[in-house]
Amino acid sequence: MVSRTSLIRTLIALVALLLCAPLTTAAAAQAAPAAPAAGCGVLAPGASAAAERAIAAACAEVAAGTWYTWGGGHGAQPGATYGQVDPTDPASEHDPERRGFDCSGLVRYAYAQAAGGTDILNGVASQQYYTHRAAARFTAAQGLAPLLPGDLLAYGTKKNLHHIAIYLGAGKMVEAKQSGTKLMVSDVRLGGDYFGAVRVNTGQVTGHIHQTWGTDVWTKEEPRIGSDRVYAFPYSTTIRVYCQKHAEKVNAEGYENDAWSYLPDYKAWVTNIYIKGPAWLAGVPDCNDVPFPPPSQ
Repeated sequence: MVSRTSLIRTLIALVALLLCAPLTTAAAAQAAPAAPAAGCGVLAPGASAAAERAIAAACAEVAAGTWYTWGGGHGAQPGATYGQVDPTDPASEHDPERRGFDCSGLVRYAYAQAAGGTDILNGVASQQYYTHRAAARFTAAQGLAPLLPGDLLAYGTKKNLHHIAIYLGAGKMVEAKQSGTKLMVSDVRLGGDYFGAVRVNTGQVTGHIHQTWGTDVWTKEEPRIGSDRVYAFPYSTTIRVYCQKHAEKVNAEGYENDAWSYLPDYKAWVTNIYIKGPAWLAGVPDCNDVPFPPPSQ
């Protein structure tokens, strides 16, 4: 017969064994902080402190196993959200069940962390590439040579930029690629529809900053209605205006105006009708009175 004392000692030993037992894989994943993702980080010199913070934020999501979700990351504040079903992609059927990011949602979140919580890149891939916060821009023809970690890589055409990722250096990028996958580190894809890159200024922005209004407002290669389209603002957008000039008269939304503004971040023109403010923008110079195109273009 087992004595009462022996039984108590046995129970104490079992409890101690359970308390010291290793966590299950699922429990360990919840209890332990996410380790840096293998191969995800600043992989080349030259990055700014803000760019390093953006990369760290994106890589933490990779390490956490965060999903790509179509439309994810576009809530009221930067951060993962449940996605939506993309009617063109059967692989997105589970996106409404997953909290995660799409490509621009991830970039938005990463750079909000880099900017101390300020939502500086709210929008879709096109708006992020054409941001008025551009510190530098690079064409596809320039390749990777001039890029630094933290630069944003854009894919598509000037009329439809559909994907954006964050450069890490050493030919690698971190991205939210597509439904059915998790955030990942990939080799930079320079072929196909690689469009170019932009370096983000997280500090103070200089220049004449204005706001557009309306939806699907097209910018033009020349200041006239019949000119080729460059990019359409899907909704009200912050823009940097370099100069303005009198050109073709436009009738739209019940207004008539012959003033057009040149937007250096788009290398394009927009009628002043769709810029909030007077018909002729106060403080913005006439394009005949300044070097044109701008020296950096």
